[in-house]
Amino acid sequence: MKTLIWQGIFYQSLEYFNLQSDDKGYTAESKIIGCHEDKIYALNYKILIDKDWTVQDFIIESEINTAKRIFSGKRNQNQWDINNVQHPEFNHFKFIDISLTPFTNTLPINNLRLPENSSLKIDVIYIDVLNHHIRPVQQQYTRMAANKYLYENIETDFKAEILVDETGLVTSYPELFEKISEL
Repeated sequence: MKTLIWQGIFYQSLEYFNLQSDDKGYTAESKIIGCHEDKIYALNYKILIDKDWTVQDFIIESEINTAKRIFSGKRNQNQWDINNVQHPEFNHFKFIDISLTPFTNTLPINNLRLPENSSLKIDVIYIDVLNHHIRPVQQQYTRMAANKYLYENIETDFKAEILVDETGLVTSYPELFEKISEL
């Protein structure tokens, strides 16, 4: 369906991303390499997504300064098992947000299908790969125009105006990510 490369500006990275679709939903697979502060990293992720853009399963394999780690998650109805441990604090969460990629913004953008000038707060499983930390966060998306969204992290007051293409994939995320190539 789509293959593209994002450049991580803040995280000094390159991401080779591929999105495929079939009758069950979507599969996103990616490889990221980069360096940030004192960390050199490589990351592979695979996310299985249903037709409504709700995450069903994910695996994130990272190597940071030669230390290898894995985050894996599986949605079982409205409950989440993360690394084979049930996490009730994530019950009913539909989305994940991986710190090193703009792709995970596509999940709520495509799922919510907001009309222009409307917004919605959502709960998200935030995965900070570089610090090997996972936690619940609240985010808000506001559709400002057909291909423009205001993203807000509720607890940190971080805001960004994100531009997306016709499929909901990020083309510009100021100071964080830019799409630099696409097939």
